[in-house]
Amino acid sequence: MISSVQNVSNLSMTRALGAIDTENSASSSTATSSAAAGVSNGLSFASVMGNMASEAVSSLKGAENMSFAGIKGTASTREVVDSMLQAEQTLQTAIAIRDKVVSAFLEVTKMQM
Repeated sequence: MISSVQNVSNLSMTRALGAIDTENSASSSTATSSAAAGVSNGLSFASVMGNMASEAVSSLKGAENMSFAGIKGTASTREVVDSMLQAEQTLQTAIAIRDKVVSAFLEVTKMQM
């Protein structure tokens, strides 16, 4: 299901996110620490957002794989539930960030020059 998401560069209008490694596994705490590391290292906003998006996709893929492992009987119910709750939190965080970015964009477009 989630494997259809191949690259985050499709989300970028400037195509600046093409070099993102989508193989990193992550959690929302890792996404927060990578954002903080991006600020201290002087990374661009696009690279920080791209890394967070790829980590979110990895988290969702991990939850999907864990649910399949639960169906097969190779993972416990607790592991499946923990993975799904982590994926839900990651998705809610991504939606909140998207909403803030869209809101900020709309405010900028309303500014008079």
